[in-house]
Amino acid sequence: MKITSIALVTLFSISVQAFAPQTTSYTTPRGSVLYADTQEAPTEAKVSRPKVQQLGLLTFDLDDTLYPIGPCVEAANNAFVTAMEKYGFPGLSAFDIVETGKIVREEIANEDPEKAAALTHTEIRELAIRREMEKVILERKLQSTAEDWATQVSSLSPIVRKHAQDWAKTAVSESVVQSVLTQWEMERHHAAERYIFPHVIESLKKIKEEHPNVVIGAVTDGRANPLLMTFTLAPYFDFCMSWEDDQGGRQQFFKELDTVDAKAELRWIYDAARHKYAILKEAQDAIDSAQSDEAEIQPLVWPATYDDLAWIHVGDDLAFDVGGSAACGAKTVLVELPRSVGQTAPFRFDLSVQQPAWSTTSRKELEARIAMNEKARPKVNAEINTMERLPIAINEILRGDA
Repeated sequence: MKITSIALVTLFSISVQAFAPQTTSYTTPRGSVLYADTQEAPTEAKVSRPKVQQLGLLTFDLDDTLYPIGPCVEAANNAFVTAMEKYGFPGLSAFDIVETGKIVREEIANEDPEKAAALTHTEIRELAIRREMEKVILERKLQSTAEDWATQVSSLSPIVRKHAQDWAKTAVSESVVQSVLTQWEMERHHAAERYIFPHVIESLKKIKEEHPNVVIGAVTDGRANPLLMTFTLAPYFDFCMSWEDDQGGRQQFFKELDTVDAKAELRWIYDAARHKYAILKEAQDAIDSAQSDEAEIQPLVWPATYDDLAWIHVGDDLAFDVGGSAACGAKTVLVELPRSVGQTAPFRFDLSVQQPAWSTTSRKELEARIAMNEKARPKVNAEINTMERLPIAINEILRGDA
């Protein structure tokens, strides 16, 4: 990411709010890096065309946008089984962790619906791993007690069982839980690299070539991080923002989502991504200023002075990707790929079909998401059915054609 001195002068002089819609007209110097020169029609009268905006920030959703979530979760669940066997908990199936996660969330929902709605994927998974370990430890404890007393497990009294259950909870090692969770997450990243959608890498290369100064980031609701995918996505990404990084904002969102009359908004995570971009850009500005032979150029500072380069967000989810980013000033690209490549987005919010086996979303949350999807549909600026078209869609948005 390299920003020229001329670009910095132009950006600083404009000094407008980040990514805000342009409500006033102004002229930029001829040859500005922000816009291409106005073209002339091959007639006597001059016809003005929209000026082409330059791309500053490009953000991506990850799951089901750059790779299919289904096979990645399946591979990670298989790694969970292997890890559990390694630590002495054999006999589990790949989807035990998913089913147990659903049960845990339902139990919490019965006691505290708001807490259940705000649980992160990592928290649910960690609780599920612990629960599976407790089951095995309890079974062994009851069997051992029955053998000591020369009786059957079924003959043990409720009091004995209750003491065994309490003991099993304390017998679970937190370090072992974290180790199994880490192996689950590592395999999920490895699988994402193996199953990455066609044309993703080629498109990222082309985007970098056409927009060399762009900052590329990820915005995700899970723990996936492209910077950890060293053989595929890492060379093209500058940062990653996870919903799990801001628990306060996440809890407030799902609290509103779980309330019938409330209006849930995702501004907090996209504002955080925009702020991250500002920090990276400010640092690069300072470096470029220090290396410049010309007069000192003051770096842009968030939020007092900022640039008006375009921000485009790419994702598969109408509510979370399109609605959330558009509310913060981003242009949007909706990715709806053929089912043959493994994307679940087109039918993930269809209540008439069975939901993916890995999903822990409740029906109430699904209904709220469907309503949010419909509301976000008009905010789609471009829609693609293959990642090969992404560079084209981006350029159409920058030209004002989408």
